[in-house]
Amino acid sequence: MNVKQIFDLAIEMGINADLRGKEAVEKMLKRKKEQYKKLNEEQKNEFDEEAISNPYLDSRIHFDSGKPVKKILTGIDMEGDEVLLADKLKDIDLILAHHPRGKALANLADVMHLQAEVYAQYGVPINIAEAVQKERIEEVARGVNPINHYRPINVAEILGISYVNVHTPADNLVANFLRKKIEEAKPEYVSEILKLLKEVPEYKEAIKQGAGPTLFAGNPDNRCGKVAITEITGGTEPSKKIYEKIAQAGVGTIVCMHLSEEHKKEAEAAHINAIIAGHISSDSLGMNFFLDELEKNGIEIVPCSGLIRVKRFKK
Repeated sequence: MNVKQIFDLAIEMGINADLRGKEAVEKMLKRKKEQYKKLNEEQKNEFDEEAISNPYLDSRIHFDSGKPVKKILTGIDMEGDEVLLADKLKDIDLILAHHPRGKALANLADVMHLQAEVYAQYGVPINIAEAVQKERIEEVARGVNPINHYRPINVAEILGISYVNVHTPADNLVANFLRKKIEEAKPEYVSEILKLLKEVPEYKEAIKQGAGPTLFAGNPDNRCGKVAITEITGGTEPSKKIYEKIAQAGVGTIVCMHLSEEHKKEAEAAHINAIIAGHISSDSLGMNFFLDELEKNGIEIVPCSGLIRVKRFKK
């Protein structure tokens, strides 16, 4: 496979697993294309044309050396150290990161609109979900603006090693997996969800590492009520004001990757049970679904940078 084929596969898998549904994503892309056509020449020059075909602008091909890919060095955060490791290993054709870098990091806030549409699926009116998220999206955009986005990418370019990151597509894969797993199990109590999560190999390993599934708000003996997979995908943490709204919509329990102290307090105030599946372990789970597909295509995978590699297929 070449770099573009690998990236296109990630986007395809991300769309197929998107909690909004494939049709909704395609409709969004069509709307982007129509908006682009209406722009004047100056506006078109500033428009990110990738937005027409890529619904996840926090995932990008940052540098393509043009070489076919036979071996990948991959991990959660692929910084300068990992790029130098790839060079030292000599036979690495592609550095595959999960977390965004470069323009993908600068565009992190763009994918957060996904969260509002997911909240709407759980009963929050879309106008309220969008209004609550708007402030948080702007906050995230300002927060990532001053970061030195291109550091590891610059190193990869100098060394001639392709660099790609896959963020929301991988997060969609884990969100879809968890939603199906929980819906099929029909848990009645919070403790039952925690038990379900701890059966997943990546989360089992995370327990050994001291970062396994944890209850941040609520009680294991509480009834779950409606369980929402709202904070596994969509860039980063949502607005802390959303918990009151989802509680009013009838949600009793949320499953998250991580939760700040402020968000935890707001979840508690809304009487929401907040289960933390785990950040790096959840990232690993989503990436593993994608990496399995690459291995099926004959690509060798070298995991590093916190990635808990678990294979779900046999050659």
